[in-house]
Formats: sequence, structure tokens, C-alpha cells
Amino acid sequence: MTVTFPLLGEPLALDLLNTRSPAFGDLIATPEGLTAWLAAQPGRLTPAARVSGADLTRVHAVREAARVALEVARQGERPPAGALRALNEAMAAAPAHRELVWTQSGGLTAAVHRRAEDPGRRLAAELAGAAADLLTDPRVREVRGCEGAECELLFLPANARRRWCVAGICGNRARVARYYARHKGEG
Repeated sequence: MTVTFPLLGEPLALDLLNTRSPAFGDLIATPEGLTAWLAAQPGRLTPAARVSGADLTRVHAVREAARVALEVARQGERPPAGALRALNEAMAAAPAHRELVWTQSGGLTAAVHRRAEDPGRRLAAELAGAAADLLTDPRVREVRGCEGAECELLFLPANARRRWCVAGICGNRARVARYYARHKGEG
């Protein structure tokens, strides 16, 4: 079974939140679903060799804490202490350190962030860190929900006029519905 993710390329925390919606269920409900989502995020997370049920539980906990925190942060209000605590605990479970790397050309590159913990804790910590980045971003109040009927996907618009998660899907549906409504009585 191939899992298709409806919206990718937003800030990582939004991509994570967009894996669950009443319209299509939970796309990362299984280790296979999470593995597919991780494969759809190339270069954004440290690759994991295998995803276990415990890893999935950690990721779900981060996703739910991020969802609760973002819902109120979008309104400019203080996120619940429990949500912040869950995100902080996930980040603390796999602390990051900087590692200097010497390149083949003989130059010292910028320090690389590493997490030494087991892959599941590392994954949850990276996702919690992405949520922390979004929650502390001055644009957090600009995060929008798609205006498409029955669509609850979130996005951070680069253009203030953006109304839909994907213009070619939700935008087209809205345009077709308007056209149909205008022409319903004709013919």
C-alpha cells in the first residue's frame, strides 16, 4: 500500500500535524506509515533504520502536544503547560550537541548538531524541536487552516492571499463548487 501525504514542504511541525485529519484519518498510525512519512521528508530528519511501536508512540505524543500548543499560540495566547512540558521532555530525552566536522577539502565546516540517543528518542526530539521552532517563530500567528470544505490541513502562507492547502486540490474544489452553484438553475 502506498501512502500519499496531502501536503508536504511546510515547516516540519506543520507537516507532522498534517498527518492526521478527520478527512483522511491518521496517516502515521502504523510504523509503516511513519516510515513512509519519514521517507517523504528527505534531508529534514536524521534517518532511522527501523521504526518501532515505541517510536510511533513517542511521535504521536509529540504531534498531539504540538497540536494543542499551536492551536492557542496561533491566537497569541499562552500554550498549556502540559503541552509545553511534553515537548520539553521529548527534547530533553535526546539532548543535542554540536560536532565539528572537517571536510575532505581541508576546511572546517559549521558545527553539525548531533543527538546520540536511540533513534526513536532522537526522532521525537527532532520533531519536538521543530515544534519549538514553529512556536517561537514570530510568524506563528500567520499559520492558517485550509479554507477547503472538510479540509483541516495547516500551512504557513508565503503569500497573504493563499487560502488553500493545495490550490490544485482544495482550490479547484472550491472553484468547481462555485461554478456549479452559479449554473445549477440553468439548462
